[in-house]
Amino acid sequence: MSITDTTSGKPTVVLVHGAFAESASWNGVIAALLGDGFPAIAVANPLRGVKYDADYLRSVLAQIQGPIVLVGHSYGGTVITNGATGNGQVKALVYVGGFAPDTGESAAELAGRYEGGSLGETLTAVKLPTGETDLYIRQDRYHAQFAADSPAADAAVMAVTQRPIVESALNEPSAEPAWRAIPSWFLFGSEDKNIPAAVQRFMAERAGSRRTVELAGGSHTVGIPEAAAVVELIREAAAAGR
Repeated sequence: MSITDTTSGKPTVVLVHGAFAESASWNGVIAALLGDGFPAIAVANPLRGVKYDADYLRSVLAQIQGPIVLVGHSYGGTVITNGATGNGQVKALVYVGGFAPDTGESAAELAGRYEGGSLGETLTAVKLPTGETDLYIRQDRYHAQFAADSPAADAAVMAVTQRPIVESALNEPSAEPAWRAIPSWFLFGSEDKNIPAAVQRFMAERAGSRRTVELAGGSHTVGIPEAAAVVELIREAAAAGR
């Protein structure tokens, strides 16, 4: 039995959030997908490490019947890049302000490849019993850093509900990328302060993006106010994947 209802005949859309967000960040996208008859699931990304998170995603994908469109935001892009490798069910990858690393690259390395990122100066740390460190964006910096194109009141709620990422995950090297074998689509905001637009253009070109959408003035969470644009790209990827 599949974890989602696949009787519509459409591919299942699997949405993977990144650091400092959570599954509800996809709510606008999910509502439109369900309205279109797409089965969907928003994965609760553990944010504990590239291999760990990719293995978790693989376990979810194994419970889905039929074709899959994988969508990743931010660090979630790293997770789909690793978690889809070798999976013949995954027909398309959609990166929404997401990392698309190559073998050996880390999120931190990619984010710093070009100027424009300011995430580091907004972070606060929580020491864990394991000796590792969880990172959060300071709530008073969250709106400007992460979600400047969303209303301040919405960003304040997002800041409170954000999920932290273990610091080591941002420096963990990626494995063989799924985008070498699976078609990809990219969407991002021109004013992203977590992953500078220049980095995202570079990754999209390298991955052979079928279509790249750069939204003027968009923040790192451009997919929230621009959910319709994200859904349009998912529809295109789903159609091509058939």
